[in-house]
Amino acid sequence: MIRVVLVDDQPLVRTGIRALLERADDVEVVGEAADGREGVALVRRARPDVVLMDLQMPVLDGVEATRQIVAGATGTDTPVAGAVSTGHRPDGPRVVVLTTFDDDANLFASLRAGASGFLLKDASPDELRAAVRTAAAGDALLSPAVTARVVAQAVDAGRRDDALAAAVADRLTDREREVLAHVGRGLTNDEIGSALFMSPATARTHVGRVLAKLGVRDRAGLVVVAYETGLVRPGTPPR
Repeated sequence: MIRVVLVDDQPLVRTGIRALLERADDVEVVGEAADGREGVALVRRARPDVVLMDLQMPVLDGVEATRQIVAGATGTDTPVAGAVSTGHRPDGPRVVVLTTFDDDANLFASLRAGASGFLLKDASPDELRAAVRTAAAGDALLSPAVTARVVAQAVDAGRRDDALAAAVADRLTDREREVLAHVGRGLTNDEIGSALFMSPATARTHVGRVLAKLGVRDRAGLVVVAYETGLVRPGTPPR
């Protein structure tokens, strides 16, 4: 069973999402919270696989709640999405941001805080259940076109994290930097394989090595790193 916690300040939204998720035989909602602080405490108690997180909430917003949940899971106060550490830290729940807002800055901030992706609240029931399964499997929930727009609008064309860029250059091989750039553009393993003349399995292996070397949780974090190091620039087509 995939254990899910819902964090949203609107009771009707929580009730609706719970009803949709509980129609799936492999999903169990193990708790609900009405604000970010409550959500952080509940996650620590319930130890879910996936957290569905609203962004706009009282007491503690979704971005900060995500940061605290991920920091608690990884044992670091550094935002995992953009962090370069001594090793990959895959532990802890995956946070999927649920939003009705066309708020690129906050969506980007949630990725920086360690969210594994985002989903609009008007997604279909099947999309919602698929998102939970995708996140529980450890994969990022990213629409390439939307992600490219979110990151491009949040990262100025001239902005570059030189320290992070130096760490990426030092730790990754040329091939791994190519793979990272393609992940940043939103390509799947199949598409990376095609672009770099390798099998999808080899592409997946390269992605795993990049995650491990940079200490990033998932592909969502790699997208942030690719932009903030200048490997991918705002305006680069996602395909």
